[in-house]
Amino acid sequence: MAGEELALGDVEREVRFTLNGRPASARVPVRRTLADMLRDDLGQTGTHLGCEHGACGACTVQVDGEAVRSCLMLAVQVEGREVRTVEGLAAPDGTLSPLQDAFWRHHALQCGFCTPGFLMTADAFLREHPEPDEEEVREALSGNLCRCTGYQPIVEAVLDVARSRRSG
Repeated sequence: MAGEELALGDVEREVRFTLNGRPASARVPVRRTLADMLRDDLGQTGTHLGCEHGACGACTVQVDGEAVRSCLMLAVQVEGREVRTVEGLAAPDGTLSPLQDAFWRHHALQCGFCTPGFLMTADAFLREHPEPDEEEVREALSGNLCRCTGYQPIVEAVLDVARSRRSG
């Protein structure tokens, strides 16, 4: 293209990665966020967009087992990595994970908008901290915002799962 510059927004890349345990790929502009690729290109609409600044936690997913804000990560950054969304928490037959079940039993999902981010954050946290106390759970979840529950049912659900895992 003589005399023309290619705008960075026009550059696309094929991104290949594992999504919820299965191979996945998408051709995306290099500036597309992981959240937008998951939602718009791959139909993973459980990943919610709230503030789009990383402050609310609604877009939290796991990349290589760590909770990350998908609105702050570029899609091309997951090349060759493992991504897990809230859709990947339940069993293949649709049976809820113990964490999802605890959220349901403790009424920790009022309107549900923040729920996927809380679930993904709590799931990653419990893997690293299998025996947390209430203060540790509150600290771990402090980056996720909820306007409906007052947080107590969410904390109780996470503590319930930790207790269940300890007792077998």
